[in-house]
Amino acid sequence: PLYMNPPLDAVVWSADEQCQLQALSRTQPSLPCVPGHSATKTNDYKRNGTTNLFAAMNVQTGKIVYTFHPQHRHEEWIQFLSMIEVATPPGKEIHLIMDNYSAHKHAAVSQWLAERPRFHIHWTPTSGSWLNAVERVFSDVTQKCLRRRSTDSVPVLEQAIGGFLDQRNEHPKPLRWKATAGEILRKAKRA
Repeated sequence: PLYMNPPLDAVVWSADEQCQLQALSRTQPSLPCVPGHSATKTNDYKRNGTTNLFAAMNVQTGKIVYTFHPQHRHEEWIQFLSMIEVATPPGKEIHLIMDNYSAHKHAAVSQWLAERPRFHIHWTPTSGSWLNAVERVFSDVTQKCLRRRSTDSVPVLEQAIGGFLDQRNEHPKPLRWKATAGEILRKAKRA
């Protein structure tokens, strides 16, 4: 219901983190696909560190709020929730869709949320992370930004991802959820 009929006096955010994004430098450059030859990518690389992308998508506008952290604990999640709070106009309720990851349910997070009554939490079911719309953003980051990328440091990796998300924010597209609850439940029952 939140995706298809969001409350008028609220902003619906779909939030999660994409963990352990690796800065990998390939030993040789990849070659593009050309007629008669498939694209190439070396199977050996050097690991140059990792980062964690925290992102939330405003379901009504498609705008993305994001940040990077070296770890993904409850402390970083609270910092990210503060960013969502700042990005939401004053006076608007915040409906936050997120999964059951332990850092999201930590006692300190629960306390932080209890002190902010405009937050309303909506949990995705266990093994139902695909119901969280921000996962589509993470898929785009992986497929359109990171695939075949060679990066020699974490700051360069974060700059590339940040540039991709900033460009996406220049022309954001709101979520258009098309499946009905009945269709989803029928497919789940069939599986």
